[in-house]
Amino acid sequence: MKFLLKVDQVFEALLLQEDTDHDKKITKDDLGPKRFVLVDESTKEQQIIVGTYHLSNLLQELAVLKENEEILGEVDLDCIQENPVERISRKIREDYWDELTRTIDRKGLKLIIEDVKTSNEVATLYVSEKDKQGVAYFKELEKELDNFEVVVLPSTISEEYVATLDDKPGILALALQQKIYSLQGVPFVVPGGRFNEMYGWDSYFIGIGLLIDGKLEKAIAIAENFKYQIIHYGKILNANRSYYLTRTQPPLYSSLLVAIANEGNIDKKWLRSHLETVILEYDTVWMVQGNRLTPTGLNRYKADGVGMPFEVEPGHFDDVLEPYAIKYNLPIREFEKQYLARIITDPELDLYFVHDRSMRESGHDTTNRLINTCANLNSVDVNSFLYKYEKDIESLIRDYFEGSFTAGNVIHTPEEWAKKAEFRKERMTELCWNETAGMYFDYDFVNQKQFPFEAASTFFPLWAGLCDDYQAQKLVENALPLFMKTGGITGSTQNSWLESDQNAPQRQWDYPFGWAPHQMLLWEGLLKYNYKEKAQEMVYRWLWLITKNAVEYNGTIPEKFDLETSSHKVFAEYGNVGTEFDYIAKEGFGWVNASYQYGLQILDGKLIDELNQLISPDELF
Repeated sequence: MKFLLKVDQVFEALLLQEDTDHDKKITKDDLGPKRFVLVDESTKEQQIIVGTYHLSNLLQELAVLKENEEILGEVDLDCIQENPVERISRKIREDYWDELTRTIDRKGLKLIIEDVKTSNEVATLYVSEKDKQGVAYFKELEKELDNFEVVVLPSTISEEYVATLDDKPGILALALQQKIYSLQGVPFVVPGGRFNEMYGWDSYFIGIGLLIDGKLEKAIAIAENFKYQIIHYGKILNANRSYYLTRTQPPLYSSLLVAIANEGNIDKKWLRSHLETVILEYDTVWMVQGNRLTPTGLNRYKADGVGMPFEVEPGHFDDVLEPYAIKYNLPIREFEKQYLARIITDPELDLYFVHDRSMRESGHDTTNRLINTCANLNSVDVNSFLYKYEKDIESLIRDYFEGSFTAGNVIHTPEEWAKKAEFRKERMTELCWNETAGMYFDYDFVNQKQFPFEAASTFFPLWAGLCDDYQAQKLVENALPLFMKTGGITGSTQNSWLESDQNAPQRQWDYPFGWAPHQMLLWEGLLKYNYKEKAQEMVYRWLWLITKNAVEYNGTIPEKFDLETSSHKVFAEYGNVGTEFDYIAKEGFGWVNASYQYGLQILDGKLIDELNQLISPDELF
């Protein structure tokens, strides 16, 4: 049934009555009567809307009509009455992915030029001189757009060169594609609405969500931009901004390729070109001895660059810098200024920032597991991802290329890659598996001992298929309960959090916070080792949390959750993207959106029905 309404009048009346805290949302925190009468302008029929969830749905529907500048508009009561699971999933599928999509081209650059992160007087786009087509295209745009400059990067980009860009930070070009009438940017999907750059491991999880929602072309576009970055910038970047040129991201490119290939009817020529690039990345980014490959034969995260990372907010490192400011007898801001300018250099502080930059490369920025130690660690996460690379390359060569694949004049076979994977598995078991704890720990290859910090990355070998059945059982029966909360698993255990420096900022990737990638990798790992019932439970916990917060807080889908309180209200070193919006959530958050769609693929129908009961029984029409 549809009701014809005077949009502005009803919108204002609804907010005046129900939005008592004036945050432009209707949530469980508001103290209004939670009961609003609608009157159809044509029939004068009345309908009473009751409860936080239904009233917030009404507000969202009215917000859309206002955006469309409708004076008299129809509100569909079926949309207001829609079950929460169906509504959340539908909005992700129909709206959120499109809202999060960006392009770097004539159309897309207008948004990026106005980006709040663009601190230059003139917005700057960097493009590699190797991309001849891109250089020509963007140089033409430079003539058309106001307040816009194109800078051509050299073919070989050193860390010393990257340091010279800090005074003039900018966005990095991504792939272009020829359409019928013009060149256009290959689209990418950003993590959240305040971002205009393509982030590394976020993009893999987003890609999984896109594939589930039937958006194969957008998932392929992510792979195209991965390939472009490897060819033109030497690696898949933490994100495509100039100050990220010295660091990569958790390696998940091969997993995206396999997921795309599993959709069927994939072009073999396309797959060949991407498999070549995966192998190139493996060899040149991960397997160079002394950089990200260590003497143990296992890998680490190891970003280049010296000193404080560029992207952090002022004051972020005050707890780190303060002792050095005292050491050099300077006010902290003056010390920071001189250190950034390299007027003062301090080897001990420089080493701290080697670890900090490497931690940011890991995607876990920040966690006490990696603070001041990351570059010393054969971390469980990166080695699980690289084991998966080796197994993926093995299976792709076997299944799609008849057992032989040539890349860079080298012939590769499935057996070769199976051997690489087996070696990594043996070393992981030897160095990272802890029989007493029944979990995997990072291995400190510098001090030649395990680093016994209990982190959710201990479950990544389940996802990668790296552990044997006995180890999987220990992980599920012994380790999992230590991380489990009502709404899923935390980034670390409470025990590891309590043993860390309690005077330090609360790290967002540690206890008590829960993140979508940890949940998704855990679920797939549980299914891989046939823990189907446990997988159902863990999926339900996380989807319950997302659904509960969306129902109670005007459709909010945030970046992360506090699992102690089962809430999106997070108090850590960084905020919580996806919570700041007016009237209607436009895009959610990329990998949380993906986790919801992926979880619904796994979850039993009866459990989905239970999620739909999160509305209070008295919230009826």
